[in-house]
Amino acid sequence: MIRTWMAEVTPLLEKSIYQKCYEKIPAFRREKADKIMPLEDKALSVGAWLLYESVREKCGASAEAPFNLSHSGAMVLCSIEDRGEKTVKVGCDIEEIKKLHTKLIKRYFLKSEEEFILNKQTEEEKIVAFYRYWVLKESFMKATRYGMKLGLDTFEILCDDNGARLLHQPKEICEKFYFKEYEINLPYRAAVCSTSDIFAEKIEKMDLGIYWR
Repeated sequence: MIRTWMAEVTPLLEKSIYQKCYEKIPAFRREKADKIMPLEDKALSVGAWLLYESVREKCGASAEAPFNLSHSGAMVLCSIEDRGEKTVKVGCDIEEIKKLHTKLIKRYFLKSEEEFILNKQTEEEKIVAFYRYWVLKESFMKATRYGMKLGLDTFEILCDDNGARLLHQPKEICEKFYFKEYEINLPYRAAVCSTSDIFAEKIEKMDLGIYWR
C-alpha cells in the first residue's frame, strides 16, 4: 500500500532549531541543504528528510522501500510503499494554493487540460483546478523517475468527478500508473502517483516536534 504523511516544519525557520535538525540528517542530505540558499527552502529540505525517517520508523519500512518527498509553503510530504514491494514506483507532490498561472497553463498544458481549468466559472474554481492538475502532473513525472525532463505537455491527464487518470503517456514509459488525490483542510493540494493502485484513503499527519523540543 502507498501511504502518505504530511508535517508542518515552521519551527525549522528558527536558525538554532534548523541547525539542531540539520545535524541529525545524513551527510548527503546535509550537502543538498548546503546548496540551497534561502533558509525557508533549507528548512523544507531538512524537514522532508526528517519526515521520511519518522515515517520509516512508524510503518517499519526498510531502507529499500520506494518513497518520494515533496514540500511547499510550510508543509512537507512523504509517500512510501509499506509492503516490501521494491519494484513499485511512487511520486508525490504538494503545493500551496496561491494564484492562477494562466501563462504557464497556455504554454505547458495540453488543450483539454487548459479548457478544463479556464472554463470554470469563478476565479477560485480555476485556481483549485489549476493546482489539482499541477500536483497530478508533478507526481506523475516524479513517479516515472524522469522528473522535469519529461515535460508537462508530453502526457495527458483527464480529471472528473471520479478522480484522475492518464489518457496517454510517452511511448518510452510502459508501466501503468494510477493516481490518488488528497484534499487537505489547508491552502494546499496533494496528489500521489504510483504503479501500485492501492493507496491509503487519507493523508496521515506526523508531529516532528521530537526533533526540536
